[in-house]
Amino acid sequence: MSVSIADVLRQSELPESETPALDKEVLLCHVLNKDRTYLFTWPEKTLDEQQLSAFYALLERRQKGEPVAYLTGVREFWSLSLKVDQSTLIPRPDTERLVEVALEVMPDSPLNVVDLGTGTGAIALALASERKHWMLTGIDQSEEAVSLAKENASLNRLERVGFKVGSWCDGIPPRSVDLVVSNPPYIASTDPHLREGDVRFEPLSALVAEQNGLSDIVDIAKQSSECLTANGWLMIEHGFEQAAEVRRIFKGYGYTDVSSYQDLSGNDRVTIGRWPGL
Repeated sequence: MSVSIADVLRQSELPESETPALDKEVLLCHVLNKDRTYLFTWPEKTLDEQQLSAFYALLERRQKGEPVAYLTGVREFWSLSLKVDQSTLIPRPDTERLVEVALEVMPDSPLNVVDLGTGTGAIALALASERKHWMLTGIDQSEEAVSLAKENASLNRLERVGFKVGSWCDGIPPRSVDLVVSNPPYIASTDPHLREGDVRFEPLSALVAEQNGLSDIVDIAKQSSECLTANGWLMIEHGFEQAAEVRRIFKGYGYTDVSSYQDLSGNDRVTIGRWPGL
């Protein structure tokens, strides 16, 4: 019996998903290797047995909570198409705010920029797509993540962005960086949200930090103060309830012009500070 695109979308269910219709459409597009416009232009098109089997297999995994991005292996970020896998966090719209702030604050002139904990390379590649004169390097302690970031650079024709394995600012020469950006782990190990939604499938090492989620932010603020040039900037994404504490950390290490920026939901999401030099 033939089953049409419209039938498949109508009959399948994702009761636990917050966006069931969108999830089903994205998974079906992945199986058919088509965009979403195709689904609505040709709803009467039928699926063969192999396509149906592949779709329902993905649907079952999604019903168990596995993120759509891991099922398709792709996530859109800042108009870039990025490959993702379970070695990295899934890039999220909130992180685009960090990219926006960096572009707003920093001049469009030659700069040396480092993205710490780069993961898929999302932040570094987004900045590179907007600033042709910036020299960008992404650093991550995971070899798998660095390999994936390099692949994303190639796929998006941004090979001028370099990626390397490392721990935060280790190996960066003193006073050599104009801008440090980072979306580090900032969730406390006791946070109940770790047992909910997509984060259940993401690597804990990229999510959780000690000291109630602040330990990595402390390390980055300290180490960046040694590698930033005079008047260089540090910009960090953090939890929506952490802004006051992050500002305190920045000021404690000598940063000036410290301020926080809100995301689209009106929550403090990004804190920045300028290293004044000594």
